[in-house]
Amino acid sequence: LALALSRPRGEDNIISEEEAAQYDRQIRLWGLDAQKRLRGSRVLLVGLRGLGAEVAKNLILAGVKGLTLLDHEQVTEESRRAQFLIPVDADGQNQAQASLERAQLLNPMVEVKVDTDAVESKPDDFFFQFDAVCLTRCSKDLMVRVDQLCASRNIKVFCGDVYGYHGYMFSDLGQEHHYVEEKPKVVKGSNEANDGPEAKKGKVDPNETTMVKKTISFCSLKEALEVDWTNEKAKSSLKRTPADYFLLQVLLKFRTDKGRDPQPDSFAEDSQLFLQIRDDVLETMGLSSELLPNTFVSYCFSEMAPVCAVVGGVLGQELVKALSQRDAPHRNFFFFDGLKGSGVVDYFGSK
Repeated sequence: LALALSRPRGEDNIISEEEAAQYDRQIRLWGLDAQKRLRGSRVLLVGLRGLGAEVAKNLILAGVKGLTLLDHEQVTEESRRAQFLIPVDADGQNQAQASLERAQLLNPMVEVKVDTDAVESKPDDFFFQFDAVCLTRCSKDLMVRVDQLCASRNIKVFCGDVYGYHGYMFSDLGQEHHYVEEKPKVVKGSNEANDGPEAKKGKVDPNETTMVKKTISFCSLKEALEVDWTNEKAKSSLKRTPADYFLLQVLLKFRTDKGRDPQPDSFAEDSQLFLQIRDDVLETMGLSSELLPNTFVSYCFSEMAPVCAVVGGVLGQELVKALSQRDAPHRNFFFFDGLKGSGVVDYFGSK
């Protein structure tokens, strides 16, 4: 028997037997309503290198309605080293187009499309057809522009990159993101006098849970990247601030200045550029260059497959949580340091 659902946007409200079997584990994990929301969501994924492939895989397997893969660049030996969706003989082809066949095979129930235009050439209303936009390998100016556009239409925005041993993701889910979270149920205490005062207190029952509705707010990417570090409160938090936040600022400035990311085949030249950009970026912020020791330049070239897997796993997970409105989202940055083998969630911007 098919399972009846209320699908969003007036679509067919039935989950077929095939879909119920395909998503059985997920329905048991996060519930029918969450799967319904996923199943009605369309996502734009920009950038089909190693990180983009991981995100695409996670979204397709989760069962979104549609996924558009947008990338104008061609496949090279370097670009497919951490990209498992591209065949080894695809050099010279468009990266998104070369990824399509294997991506679609992951889940035929998801509508996977390819767009080979440059994202910078897209008009504003192009982004309004999606429920979420995920940007990888994009410039700071483009990410800020798309984030501001999507905020006006309550479209969720995610950004992410992997650079060597390091990676990050950022999310902007708007001023009011509603979600539900499963919590242990509190059982009321007894009112009998001989039970004592402790019995009147609520007790947590580990065997029962209840769904709690919550709301959380996010700030824009522009605000998150433009923290005033001359502020006394911000200065006092410097010791607790992940160095990767500043490394991200340096990487984005490098991308803006050079129109590319640092290349392994120009390691010596790009390392010197990195150090100069670090000094300029941190000086502009009113901070010491010692926040990023010189050794950082040795560990942020190219994409590493294991780092793509970790960051892509977290980024895919956060997209699924946001679209399904199930569970508390990361707010608003996740940084991964492959040298330490650990990640951290931290918030930057207005509260």
